[in-house]
Amino acid sequence: MEYMKRAIYLAKKGAGYVSTNPMVGAVIVKNNRIIGEGYHKKYGEAHAEINALESCTESPQGAEMYVTLEPCSHYGKTPPCAERIIKEGIKKVYIGSLDTNPKVSGKGAEMLKNAGIEVAIGVMEAECKAINPIFFKYIEKHMPYVVLKAAMTLDGKIATYTGDSKWITGEEARRMVHIMRHELKGIMVGINTVIADDPLLTCRIENGMDPIKIIVDSKLSIPLDANALKGQCIIGAAEGCDMAKKKALEEMGVKTIITHSKDKVDLKELMTRLAEMKIDSILLEGGGTLNYSMLSEELIDKAVFFIAPKIIGGENAKTPVEGQGIRLMDNAIELENTKIKKVGKDHIIYGDVSYVHRNN
Repeated sequence: MEYMKRAIYLAKKGAGYVSTNPMVGAVIVKNNRIIGEGYHKKYGEAHAEINALESCTESPQGAEMYVTLEPCSHYGKTPPCAERIIKEGIKKVYIGSLDTNPKVSGKGAEMLKNAGIEVAIGVMEAECKAINPIFFKYIEKHMPYVVLKAAMTLDGKIATYTGDSKWITGEEARRMVHIMRHELKGIMVGINTVIADDPLLTCRIENGMDPIKIIVDSKLSIPLDANALKGQCIIGAAEGCDMAKKKALEEMGVKTIITHSKDKVDLKELMTRLAEMKIDSILLEGGGTLNYSMLSEELIDKAVFFIAPKIIGGENAKTPVEGQGIRLMDNAIELENTKIKKVGKDHIIYGDVSYVHRNN
């Protein structure tokens, strides 16, 4: 449907700015003409429906609204959108998908119906839900949505045997990674990556949002002058870590999360506690060890592999996923809903991670 497609397009403009809220777009139509449209631009600011109503070129009385997600019915950072829709005299609302947030969860649609507004639910539902996998997981499971990103050569290497990795992919692919850094709330790496590469872990696109840096560092062995400590940074550690280092880090403004585990960071506990800190999504740019550990704990939701048409070989050259590995091919972790895209000279394969065969 033309108008809902437009609403979806508008919603996507909020990527990276609205966390922990969903991306939402709204279009107002009167006499087969768009008279207003809007999207949720920034967390804490007006929602899509309000922006659409404020943009109307004529009275919305008797008009129809297309909105990708059910209008809210509660007071939060902003007043309820459903109340404003009723007040403005909208006669019918087409809703893409219901909001699974318990504070809304059908209440917004019910409020509209009780006011005499005709409501159609499930218009392009699959497409509307597809723009908010982060929001739905965060609301329903209270865990961050995690995207594994890896750049590798055609023969599956992320660096040469000497450790050189600049650059595996081309400029176009690297720009896409920075877009991902903008769109996701946090970026996670392991301590080995920090020590080997001393990365900045910032977003280097115009008007981009820097992700919160999350370092998995069981013993708190990170150098105090590491680039990763600049800006917002959280370090996940294990019990028995260097408490003097913890104090020094906290004096620098770095937050530490000590999980209830002795030798290694309890990754599930870390994810839960990050969610409590309103980190709803994470870009995992780890090395092979951390990537394998996250997969083993079934904490990764989506995988994005950038593949360069290069061959470097080397039996000791690092690969994106290491660890013990999976014993039988029948138990392999698979990607579903896969897509392939060409970017410059490189290719991207991405999809949803499925663990269905792993424990068979």
